[in-house]
Amino acid sequence: MIDISVRELTKSFEIGNILLDHLTFDIHAGERVAIMGRNGCGKTTLFRILTGQIEADAGEISVAKGKKLGLISQIPVYPEGYTVEDVLRTAFADLIKIKAQMEDYEQKLTAHAPQSLLSEYDKLSNAFSSGGGYDMDVSTDKVCNGLGIPSEQRGQLFSALSGGEKTRVNLARLLLEKTDILLLDEPTNHLDLKSVEWLEDYILKFKGTVLTISHDRFFLDRVVQRIIEINNGQPDFYSGNYSFYLEEKQARFDLQLKQYEQEQAKLKQLGFTLERMKGWGINNRVLYRRAMSIQHRMERIEKTDRPTKERQMRAKFGQREFFGDEVFTVKNFSMGYGERELFSDVELTVTGGERIALLGDNGTGKTTFLRGLLGELPASGKIRFGPSVKWGYLPQIIHFDHPERTLYDTLLYEKNYTPQTARDRLGAFMFSGEDVFKTVGTLSGGEQSRLRLCMLMDDKINLLILDEPTNHLDISAREWIECAIDEYEGTLVFVSHDRYFVEKFATRVWELEDGKITDYPFGYQKYRSVKEHEKLLCNSEKAPPKEKKGKPKGGSKELEKQVRRLEREIEKQEQTLTQTDSLLQAAASDYEELLRLTSLQAEQTNLLNELMEQWEAVSAELDAIGAND
Repeated sequence: MIDISVRELTKSFEIGNILLDHLTFDIHAGERVAIMGRNGCGKTTLFRILTGQIEADAGEISVAKGKKLGLISQIPVYPEGYTVEDVLRTAFADLIKIKAQMEDYEQKLTAHAPQSLLSEYDKLSNAFSSGGGYDMDVSTDKVCNGLGIPSEQRGQLFSALSGGEKTRVNLARLLLEKTDILLLDEPTNHLDLKSVEWLEDYILKFKGTVLTISHDRFFLDRVVQRIIEINNGQPDFYSGNYSFYLEEKQARFDLQLKQYEQEQAKLKQLGFTLERMKGWGINNRVLYRRAMSIQHRMERIEKTDRPTKERQMRAKFGQREFFGDEVFTVKNFSMGYGERELFSDVELTVTGGERIALLGDNGTGKTTFLRGLLGELPASGKIRFGPSVKWGYLPQIIHFDHPERTLYDTLLYEKNYTPQTARDRLGAFMFSGEDVFKTVGTLSGGEQSRLRLCMLMDDKINLLILDEPTNHLDISAREWIECAIDEYEGTLVFVSHDRYFVEKFATRVWELEDGKITDYPFGYQKYRSVKEHEKLLCNSEKAPPKEKKGKPKGGSKELEKQVRRLEREIEKQEQTLTQTDSLLQAAASDYEELLRLTSLQAEQTNLLNELMEQWEAVSAELDAIGAND
């Protein structure tokens, strides 16, 4: 069954600038599909047409009858004074209306109420029950817990929330509406890692249809089953997740290039023969006819376009040589706002060349930590940088002192570039033609990040500090900045919720949680494994104690046999765990295999713990018998 059908959809905003050019595709019920393409290719425009926010110039869109479609894109405006709870309750507007009608009927119900009134009340009661009216509070609590919306926040004014908090609340509202078709436009933006993982689990269990725009490669790998990429207004179809898309796209490029080269070689050969035949056929009608035949043959050959790859940015970080051992140290480092303490007594040392990811839930103070470290916000404690350290900082929220200036003027005044150097630098960062005369204040979030990077990457630095560097960037721009960081040899400290980025670069993880920073001296993959193990241990401690088994028959000899048997099983299980650890390291780039092996490792660890508990119990019993003897 087809949930969404798009036929010959065309949309342009300027004459000659066609975003969607007779776009045609179908989305089947239950599919999870990603819409991909470079920034500005028309992805969000497509979503806005699907939801009726704007009209297409031509074409048809049909949505399956009776299916409810919901969009997470921009944050809607709610009446003044609306709390978070009020926003969440809008998801149950129909049920709340039915409940009000039921309460009105209840006032009229008496012992002598007419049958028609009772029948009408029964209809309302059934509709309220079948619609989940009695589970509204439970459903709301479940979704809020999953997305990290605390109970105290639900009483706050919606207008007072940050952009990320508003996004989460709006996403919760959409999930509570029990939409049949979810349209998600960058749903992981502003969500912390726990919320993103919860959302992925929710989508995987969701029975309806999901159409998403996302630049989160881990999200795309785990969630989507099919990809539609928009190129020059036309769709390219890929029957798999992001990893499949990458391989298939390269394979198609290689095949098209091979076909093009073979055709060009054939045409060149025929062209050479044609010219010779024409020369020989001046006085020979047979040769001249043969030449015309070759020319017609050349015209009939189907021409394959030469494949081209997207233009890439061309720049790398300027680097300064680092002398010494320590890049910086912090001691007794504490920060907070008013009476609220974010973290306290932090002690860390960073040495040259380390690549550190600062992770934690939204609101724990990651950005505050970076700004306090750089002296932008007041902090208590001691911070010491090495004498040869020069840092560069890319903040999460980009700010320009003169947003009224053009990109060109910004580089002339703030970087003291010559006119030609300014043009060259902007061109390297994909700002060309009339783009350089745009005012900075009119740029999108991704464009502002690119401009700030353009200004930052020319500085000679040996400590690079990044706060959500991939936010607002499309996948090609993310891959470009990853290539630039690959070439950068200095020290890197960064905050990111992009798991692909974190796994690629982090050699050390700082976790900010419950007012303290825990230092994990290894990469993201092992960090996740350790956290999973800690979670399993925590759950096992909470589990009810197992009933004690009766003493085995056979006395000390039987116990000795059990001890030897358990020791053999423990040794075997430890070897199995070692093999799984090796497989985990080998599967670092395969997210699905990594997920399977992590789950397997957790099961094996649980089994090992159980064997160890049994060995300790039997050994203690054997010791007790020996003491009595």
